[in-house]
Amino acid sequence: MPGRIWALVIKEFLALLRDKKSRFVLIVPPVLQLLVFGYAATFDLRHIPYGVYNQDPGFASQELLGRFRGSATFRQVATIENAGQIAPLIDNEKALLVLRIGPSFTRDLLLHRPAPVQVIIDGRNSNSATLALNDVNSVFLSFDTHWAAEHRWGKTPAQLVIRPWFNPNLLSRWFIVPGIVALLSLVVTLLVTGLSVAREREQGTFDQLLVTPMRPVEILLGKALPGLIIGGLEGIFIVLAAIFWFRVPFIGSVPALAAGMTLFLLAAIGIGLMISSLAVTQQQGLLGIFLFLVPAIILSGFATPIANMPPLVQDLTYLNPMRYFLVIVRGVFLEGDGFRALGPQYWPLALIALSSMSAAARLFRHRMR
Repeated sequence: MPGRIWALVIKEFLALLRDKKSRFVLIVPPVLQLLVFGYAATFDLRHIPYGVYNQDPGFASQELLGRFRGSATFRQVATIENAGQIAPLIDNEKALLVLRIGPSFTRDLLLHRPAPVQVIIDGRNSNSATLALNDVNSVFLSFDTHWAAEHRWGKTPAQLVIRPWFNPNLLSRWFIVPGIVALLSLVVTLLVTGLSVAREREQGTFDQLLVTPMRPVEILLGKALPGLIIGGLEGIFIVLAAIFWFRVPFIGSVPALAAGMTLFLLAAIGIGLMISSLAVTQQQGLLGIFLFLVPAIILSGFATPIANMPPLVQDLTYLNPMRYFLVIVRGVFLEGDGFRALGPQYWPLALIALSSMSAAARLFRHRMR
């Protein structure tokens, strides 16, 4: 039995490696996606374009604006002379925000009175607007603290001391790149397994496979093992790239990550074989992979927090294996998690893997009748 299964595994690898399109799909797109996600997909803002409408001739406004000019986060793109110039600047997306300082700003501060500053921001991209406002608040807090100490106000404003855990520099790359391990491993595994049976049907070799002495379970294992091997190699490559190329810290347990990746790949293989068993052509297989892949990524917490989703949608995420593996891979990379901490993620993955493989075996036996 092992010899027959291994022969089928070798046949699957030869079919993949001899096909130029298959070699291209397995190698080039994952590398390109790794580079695109690693460098282009980021939540960090740099060189935020802003305009200034300063109606105050005093030194306090100049000191405040100097803090913005001296920050690497902001880049002044316009000096506004009248209020009518604000709207075109925002409408045409030449500036993300405009600082409007009133004519009595310095006088109010010297008299120990509140001195409001208006921040007009483009809210069309709510995520960028929120991040930009956080950076603006940091500059204002620094200015308030320095002003209170320098001019001996009655009391110094409370100082906010921020200490981010697990990601001290708040680099979004540390959050995104570990998630790519799950994303690309899922994509490659689904492509390898989701097209295997459909490819056999299109090429006319599936009937030849049925007349061999191999039992259905042996054929199923022979179709599943190449996906496990290729998906595992793909995952290892991305993990090494995350550590040594993107410099994402890895402080957790390697066996814990390996166990989670194995369960995740088994779940993905089961889903891929289900799709392949139902598909008659490779085109139908690709469509089935696409229909599963997009919701799986959206409902995994890869880019948007699951807690922000509606309750009904949150319940659907429990059926998504990528949801659990994302917690595992990010926990191992950034939080130093081991088997004990990740236990609540392992058993749902194992249950999904068992269910999907069982369903794939049932569909496979039905197709062979």
